[in-house]
Amino acid sequence: MSRDAPRPLEVTLLASVFVVAACGLVYELAAGALASYLLGDSVLQFSTVIGSYLFAMGVGSWMSRFFDRQLPAHFLRIELLVALAGGFLPALLFMAHAYAPGAFRALLYGMVGIVGILVGLEIPLVMRILKREVALKNLVSQVLTFDYLGALAVSVAFPIVLVPHLGLIRTGLLFGLLNAAVALWALWVFRFELRRFAAHAVACGLTLAVLAAGFVQADAVTSLAEDKFYQDRIVLAATSPYQRVVVTQGRTGAKLFLNGNLQFAERDEYRYHEALVHPAMAAFGAPRRVAVLGGGDGMAVREVLKYPSVESVTLVELDPNMTRLFAQDPAMVRLNGGSLSSPKLTIVNADAFQWLQGSVGVERSAQVKGGARRAGDTEQSVLPPALLDTFDVIIVDFPDPTNFSIGKLYTNSFYALLAERLSASGYAVIQTTSPLVARQSYWTVATTIESVGLTATPYHANVPSFGEWGYLLASRRPWRMPTALPEGLRFLTPQTLPLLFDFPKDMARVPAEVNRLSNQVLVITYEQEWGKVLP
Repeated sequence: MSRDAPRPLEVTLLASVFVVAACGLVYELAAGALASYLLGDSVLQFSTVIGSYLFAMGVGSWMSRFFDRQLPAHFLRIELLVALAGGFLPALLFMAHAYAPGAFRALLYGMVGIVGILVGLEIPLVMRILKREVALKNLVSQVLTFDYLGALAVSVAFPIVLVPHLGLIRTGLLFGLLNAAVALWALWVFRFELRRFAAHAVACGLTLAVLAAGFVQADAVTSLAEDKFYQDRIVLAATSPYQRVVVTQGRTGAKLFLNGNLQFAERDEYRYHEALVHPAMAAFGAPRRVAVLGGGDGMAVREVLKYPSVESVTLVELDPNMTRLFAQDPAMVRLNGGSLSSPKLTIVNADAFQWLQGSVGVERSAQVKGGARRAGDTEQSVLPPALLDTFDVIIVDFPDPTNFSIGKLYTNSFYALLAERLSASGYAVIQTTSPLVARQSYWTVATTIESVGLTATPYHANVPSFGEWGYLLASRRPWRMPTALPEGLRFLTPQTLPLLFDFPKDMARVPAEVNRLSNQVLVITYEQEWGKVLP
């Protein structure tokens, strides 16, 4: 047999490198994802978590020089420690955020450091064990090849397969089990070299049992943490590649949370959505074509459909999980009045920025039983800019700019695209955070809208769940106070509507920069202003 042919031990060691690399990256991604979910500002959280993790790996690599003898035994023990620390990392962080939020950051970076050091020890030890089987000239290239392949596999699977189907807690525990399986394999392969085989075997068995029990009970752990965090009973919870969606039910009704941030409360959502929709719709007169960007819960669409003149509504929502949930769940359908099943509605599950650019064109939705449209029942076509639809009213209902991926939807680049899709006499309305709590942020959006040649008309409403909340009307013509509103509104009347446009001194306009893609000043300002009032 040729010496160039890989030996069985060499193959299995390199396979373990693949698994080890995959597990290490999963723990890093899980920590970054959890930090961005729970602390906001995904760019900052991922940057600091990845930087801390890589530094810790460097420390671990440096420490490997002190391991001289019994390398297989050291490798086995480290695999078991990585399995436990990395596998339980998401669960422990979820629990800490719910029960000890003040300690969350310290625990986050502490665990990232511990897991990073342990992962940093793994590859050097494997390379030194492999030196007995592989020629030096091939050693580094083979180890790094399998290391990078493992990282590639996980980087693709993590957002597409693992998190949507298993959730963060089960994903961590699954890869903890894989690390423990590598330890079990090392136990068998090096059984004649291990001085305390029985003790190592017991440790492997206990680690596998603990991780398996955690995997089975992952839903209970998630519920325990989220029930504490959200206070009210959780009735719906789902994780998508984009966000964590949680709906709770309590004495005051249902509440929707995205990544832990309140989006609406049943008891007063009518105030928010009536204020969002009707000043623009009623001022236009008889709008026929309407677009809603964001607002996958269907509440804004519900208000839009109160106008008989409306012929078509296009709802652009990034997360198909949202539109599916609020179109099919009976409790959610009751809240939005079945608006997502309207025959006038077309649902586009796409990034709003790309949709405005024409990167995602008109969606021709297939009818299904009950009139509801599903994300998979569509055909998309890309149209040239000259043929893109324009709208009489565009309602922009995005989450607040807590990170740069959302912040791009508040930039002058976005509003320039918005202006192109607005009819000559049309109105756009943008939900724009609190002009009381985040005064500078609010007027930054107004300045940004005006920078693209649109008029920005500010107004605000009191929504008890949020406090004073702000909106901005954008148009080419001056906004006109409507003389009539649809029947059946619970909050707005023609007499009280003018009061929304009156700004007291503590919410009056202040100088502000234009929010651009190149600076994203709004995200920084927003974080500073809300950070002063949030624990």
